[in-house]
Amino acid sequence: MSESLSNYKGSTATADIVRKQIAERWGTEEASNYDPFTNALTFKRWSELGYKILKGEKSLRSKTFVEKKDEQGNTLKKYPKTVHLFYIKQVAKSEK
Repeated sequence: MSESLSNYKGSTATADIVRKQIAERWGTEEASNYDPFTNALTFKRWSELGYKILKGEKSLRSKTFVEKKDEQGNTLKKYPKTVHLFYIKQVAKSEK
């Protein structure tokens, strides 16, 4: 997978949080394979791509900041939101 499949914005801190969780579950070698643009996606995105989450898998947790804007596009406020991601080792192609 080379094209971006997620809406990840490129925060190093966010990538490091997820990479650390991958290392804790599957080891540092697997964590080096992590690509936030292509292989750690939300449940909804994996489903759209024709994958299912494997039974018993728990999400990786990340944070993002959501901006609330007015009609002119000015940022009114930012607030943190937890994002639940699943790594490629936690999914399988759906059989349809």
